[in-house]
Amino acid sequence: SIGTQALAALHQATRSTPIVFVQVSGPVEGGFIASLAHPGGNITGFTNFESSLGGKWLGYLKEISPQLTRVLIVMNPDNPGSLSLLRSIETVAPSLGIKAVAGGVRDPAAIESAITAFAHEPNGGLIVLPDQVTVVHRELIVALAARHGLPAAYSHRLFATAGGLLSYGTDLAELYRGAASYIDRILKGDKPADLPVQAPVKFLLVVNLKSAKSLGLKIPESFLLRADEVIE
Repeated sequence: SIGTQALAALHQATRSTPIVFVQVSGPVEGGFIASLAHPGGNITGFTNFESSLGGKWLGYLKEISPQLTRVLIVMNPDNPGSLSLLRSIETVAPSLGIKAVAGGVRDPAAIESAITAFAHEPNGGLIVLPDQVTVVHRELIVALAARHGLPAAYSHRLFATAGGLLSYGTDLAELYRGAASYIDRILKGDKPADLPVQAPVKFLLVVNLKSAKSLGLKIPESFLLRADEVIE
């Protein structure tokens, strides 16, 4: 199962067939499992984010865009994992001199409306939380960020390759390899209830220099040296 919405549908459909998920944040908050260490039912898998990443995204954004004082959190309010990430951002924001504003979106019209309204005031930026809504409409989000001159941090490399400024997130290949190993173990007799849900351990920082140039940003050399990938 890939993503929170797909997992929710499968969770409704069966409580007996084993399910291994990937790219789901907040599986406990979503009511899919009892706990990370002891899932307790027919579902286990690999989360793609932990709440502390919210503060990481904000810190990276402020580091390469020091004038930032406002950030719009583009998120699907129906995703149970979004709330913990939002809290993480809101906790870190005051120490960086930033006001964080939640922007709930469920479709392209809401995305365009939220970003356009936010862009009316200066010194703004975006943090785009992981969700099928934001991933599917990534080209729209990246285009709106560019149009309004908003530096933005994203959760997946595919946003950076689509023209986004920077991404910091899970190595998806690692997640799928882990999921394959769990499926193999279940087929050999292990129960999902006994297989702990795994948090991500490997993250990739990707920077798009073309996007930075279009925004008038000069990325510090120290930042580029920490990047796993720099898109020229």
